[in-house]
This record gives sequence, structure tokens and C-alpha cells, in this order.
Amino acid sequence: QVRLLESGGGSVQAGGSLALSCTVSGYTNSKYCMAWFRQAPGKQREAVATIRSDGTTTYRDSVKGRFTISEDRAKNTLDLQMDNLEVEDTAIYTCAASGPFYSCARFDYWGQGTQVTVSQ
Repeated sequence: QVRLLESGGGSVQAGGSLALSCTVSGYTNSKYCMAWFRQAPGKQREAVATIRSDGTTTYRDSVKGRFTISEDRAKNTLDLQMDNLEVEDTAIYTCAASGPFYSCARFDYWGQGTQVTVSQ
């Protein structure tokens, strides 16, 4: 059974930093895409960053230069370092992993989410 469990959310002032981590268990795909999504109140869920098994990463424009996605295969974690946070980054952040199709367009496994709140 595949499980994704996020940690590291919290509250921070604008300009501060937070590091999120997603512990992945039971996942055996050798080729994959993993991602961080977020959903703010009253808004649709949006992809924040993705990373493929070959190391390729993508970021949405609003977080480029501020967020860094990475993985630690020894620890089976997917990480998101968030620097210079803005109030607009406030959302529930969720990690996700692709299913058997090695696609960043479809994610079959999801975590429960962790709250990130950025205040002025």
C-alpha cells in the first residue's frame, strides 16, 4: 500500500522560510513523477513543483527562484524548501506521486496535506 505523509507545515512571516517533507512508503515505481500541490481557500488546487525520476524539475512561475523541490532516495522523502515566502503562498500543501504511467499529468497517490500560513 502506497502512503504519502507530509510534515513541516506551519506559520511564518512574509520573507521567512519553511521546509516541507513528504515521506513515501510502499512505492516501487522506478520511473515516476512526484509533485507538490497547493490549494488556498476558495481557489482551485494548483501544481507548485514537480520532479521526475531522471531529476528533471519544473516550477510554477510564481515560485521560481524561491522554492526548491528535491528528493532523498535514501530516506524516501520528497522535499520542498520554500524561501522568501509571500502571503499569497498561504495554502494547504499536498504531495503526490504518479501511478504506472510515468506522467506528470496524472497522480494516483496523494498525501493528506499540511497547512502553510504566511502573515505580513
